[in-house]
Amino acid sequence: MVHTVGQVAKLAGVTVRALHHYDEIGLLSPSGRTGAGYRRYDDADLERLQLIRYYRELGFPLEEIAVILDDPASDPGAHLRRQHELLTARIKRMQEMVAAIEFAMEASKLNIRLTPQERFEVFGDFDPDAHAEEAEQRWGGSDAYRESNRRASGYTREDWLRIKAESEDWGRRLVALMASGAPADSPAAMELAEEHRQQISRWFYECSYEIHTGLADMYVADERFLAHYEAMAPGLGGYLHEAIHANAITRA
Repeated sequence: MVHTVGQVAKLAGVTVRALHHYDEIGLLSPSGRTGAGYRRYDDADLERLQLIRYYRELGFPLEEIAVILDDPASDPGAHLRRQHELLTARIKRMQEMVAAIEFAMEASKLNIRLTPQERFEVFGDFDPDAHAEEAEQRWGGSDAYRESNRRASGYTREDWLRIKAESEDWGRRLVALMASGAPADSPAAMELAEEHRQQISRWFYECSYEIHTGLADMYVADERFLAHYEAMAPGLGGYLHEAIHANAITRA
């Protein structure tokens, strides 16, 4: 069966921009083209794309993925076994990766040194300790948890208000951009995704592109985070998810 680039993007959950990039670097070139030059992908191309996505989720650079997939000694079964081993080994580390965002989004921190009045001014009706026990149980042994907790425990009322103002300003601009019709993989959307990543690094812990895409996946998989973004604007969670992945592909 033959597919257009748009159909492949929808089926695989990637952007058209990413598919164009894969073609440009020779990682995934379509098996055919129309007389007008439009890309056409067959089932074998889709199978290769699936393997590419698996390895990308594991953090492999695109150049290394190309070497792995083009190895004449490899076979699909060997790829699946290798990916299974790598995923199993990385489960614990991936849990650690997503730790700090719980604090960045919800300020679920122990030792937040604010008076009750200051807490209400910063967090409103949200209780910043409500998820602290869950976060400590899930990620208490991770470097991300320790670093985020170390920083947050020293923040003053002014620091938290600054974090809140930055986050709200960024959120307003993201909502406005989506409302304007700009694609999630547009330069403007990717710039806001990059700003989001840098905010996490500046205030809580060093957020790599690999970690950032892991957080993006959590935004749509965890109903609490999805509800947060959907409350800002319907569809915003998915929009941010796609923008973060597009940004990582472009910049990483």
